Amino acid sequence: MYVALPGMLAIGSACADNDDAGENSAATEPEQEPRGITVSNMDTTANPGEDFYQYANGTWMANNEIPADQNSWGSFYELRDRNQEILLEVLEKAQSDESLAADSDERKAGLFYQVGMDSAKAEELGAKPLQPILDKISAVSNKQELMDMVAWMHIHGLGGMFGEYVYQDMKNSDKMALYLSQGGLGLPDRDYYLSEGTDKQQNRADYEQHIANMLTMAGYDEGKAASAAAEILKLETKMADASMPRVEMRNPDNVYNKMAIGELAGMTPNLNIQQVLNGMGVQDVDSLIVRQPDFFKKLDGLVGSVSLDTWKDYLTWHVTSDMAPYMNNAFVAENFDFYTRKLSGSDEMKPRWKRVMSTTNGALGEALGKLYVAEAFPPEAKKNAAEMVENLKEAFRQRLDNLEWMSEETKEQARTKLESFVVKIGYPDEWEDYSTLEVTEESYAQNVLNASAFAHEQNVQKLGKPVDEKEWGMPPQTVNAYYNPVMNEIVFPAAILQPPFYDYRADAAVNYGGIGAVIGHEITHGFDDQGRRYDAEGNLRDWWTEEDAERFSKLTDRLVQQYGEYIVNDSLNVNGELTLGENIADLGGLAMAYDALQNHLKEHGNPGEIDGYTPEQRFFLAWGQIWRIKDRPETAKQKILIDPHAPGRYRVMGPVSNMPNFYSAFDLDEENITDGDTTMVSIW
Repeated sequence: MYVALPGMLAIGSACADNDDAGENSAATEPEQEPRGITVSNMDTTANPGEDFYQYANGTWMANNEIPADQNSWGSFYELRDRNQEILLEVLEKAQSDESLAADSDERKAGLFYQVGMDSAKAEELGAKPLQPILDKISAVSNKQELMDMVAWMHIHGLGGMFGEYVYQDMKNSDKMALYLSQGGLGLPDRDYYLSEGTDKQQNRADYEQHIANMLTMAGYDEGKAASAAAEILKLETKMADASMPRVEMRNPDNVYNKMAIGELAGMTPNLNIQQVLNGMGVQDVDSLIVRQPDFFKKLDGLVGSVSLDTWKDYLTWHVTSDMAPYMNNAFVAENFDFYTRKLSGSDEMKPRWKRVMSTTNGALGEALGKLYVAEAFPPEAKKNAAEMVENLKEAFRQRLDNLEWMSEETKEQARTKLESFVVKIGYPDEWEDYSTLEVTEESYAQNVLNASAFAHEQNVQKLGKPVDEKEWGMPPQTVNAYYNPVMNEIVFPAAILQPPFYDYRADAAVNYGGIGAVIGHEITHGFDDQGRRYDAEGNLRDWWTEEDAERFSKLTDRLVQQYGEYIVNDSLNVNGELTLGENIADLGGLAMAYDALQNHLKEHGNPGEIDGYTPEQRFFLAWGQIWRIKDRPETAKQKILIDPHAPGRYRVMGPVSNMPNFYSAFDLDEENITDGDTTMVSIW
């Protein structure tokens, strides 16, 4: 199943709704979506210089409530909902399409969805799909067998202890490497275990009770479930304490630790690393990259010191938790109650069809993608988006040439990197083959296990093979975009090339303020505080002069300070360090998109006002409107801890406050937003 790998820097992010496995491809045009900016969403009584977010979105904010089954609501979510409806329609059409072979990937996706929708069967089966796995855990009699069980769980996507995946070697990008990473926690972040705040203490108490509830449903008596839950929380707290904080992980050098298998095995004798790798089907590998060596040293100590019974309870808990969304209603409801209601604040579960569609999308994303592209992505969209990418690259070249703080030596390397960018738009040239994935009518849970095992096998098979430069990290129906530093590529799936981000029928100003700024955002990721550490070939290598790196750091420090002063929910400060890369990309992307629009207007002429707004005003309004969002308080708190993006309000306000063009577009006094004392930050 699709998993975003470390290093993929995306335009958008949201806390996943945990009542399912996650959210995550010509043409049906969404008639209900107005072209261009939506004037009716604005609050023109607001002063754009004092609160541009309110000016652009105030009426929408006042008139829209977060749907009961959502944790957040905004432009991303509206588009994702429309896309899910398109996916449902095309999937249903495919089932009666006689031109599709019975064993085609599209029909296989249909069967996966059909079995998932059979709630009566799920109720009939109850906990039976779990039982064979729980029996395997129960039969574990020593620590060696424990690690065999961990290997089996990793194959089937059931987590536990740590993470592993095959990905390009960050310092040798034409080779595939095996990575091990910290993991094994049931709460969203280490701070949920370690923070002394009252809300986090309540989260931990609720979590312990949730573990006990789930273990009871898995067959434990209530007394044993309660005692096991307490020990599991203690164990995970120790694992959390051993985990590297998110801010530290943003530095690629901190998480690149290549070592021989024997060296890691010597550091972690209790983990039996070679045995675990063999159990996961990883053969003939003599080295690997350990993202957090200290975590594995401490985990090894825990494997040695914590009782076998506690570890078995821990694995039982993680199996039950990971499989709960695909079981009968009792499991689904308990999982929803903790992860979505208590942690994220949503009181209503998404309809079953949306949850099953998301899982189908994760399991057979490109099979659905074929159907989505044929229905919803006209050729004009791809052609026009490709032209915009070239225009944005030219705008970045111009900005690079005019940078005063960067030396010519570093500029030349930056130009080489820009010219080496690979651009992918819409959908893959070659679709993934799901012919070896077994989808049966046995049970929804079994199909999810099969899909996870299929994805694991596909990933492991990449070891020792050439890098597949045609592979995509997201299916085309994903409302997102990303920069992949080790491929030095920018990727724009078909689903992001839809209103309100992009409308090939709308005026240029709106498209440059929407998808143009998104394109610029991804280009800038190649030169943000993380992306700049990779060269034109995608290798983790310092190609900057020491003086330029120091000047860049001083500029980005000011951006950290700026965003760190923004407040959410009256008391929570945005983490300027965690969000730095995305804030750099937002600022750089919007600035180069503005330049690209000016180049376009010079070449094609200025159309004048539309709906009473100049092209420059429409450009900034488009930017303001694509980030409209409302979060539940619980979700906002969670995002502050784990989301590398700033909240929507500050994704709008932060960049425009640093752009003189914004003030001139609306005839504003710059002191209105800068408070008179803050010097604007301009990086790229």
